[in-house]
Amino acid sequence: QVQLVESGGGLVQPGGSLRLSCVASGMRISANTMAWYRQAPGKERDLVARITTGGYMYSAEYVKGRFTISRDNAKNTVYLQMNSLKPEDTAVYYCGRWPDNRYWGQGTQVTVSS
Repeated sequence: QVQLVESGGGLVQPGGSLRLSCVASGMRISANTMAWYRQAPGKERDLVARITTGGYMYSAEYVKGRFTISRDNAKNTVYLQMNSLKPEDTAVYYCGRWPDNRYWGQGTQVTVSS
């Protein structure tokens, strides 16, 4: 049974940082391209970043230089380091497998506000 569990979200001031984690079970993240997505209320889900099995990283233009996706294969965990957070980053963040997105976690809420 595949399970993805996101964590690490919370309240943070503009300019602050958070590190999101996605722990996978029932699948090996080292064998899959993994991605982080976010969805704000009333908006479509957006791809934030992804990392391939070979380590290639893609990130959306609006997070380049601020967010970094990484993985720890030994821990079967994908991370999203989020720096210089802006109010526009407020959303529920999900991890998933690229590109089929068959499996999802419950998401973790990130709120950037003063």
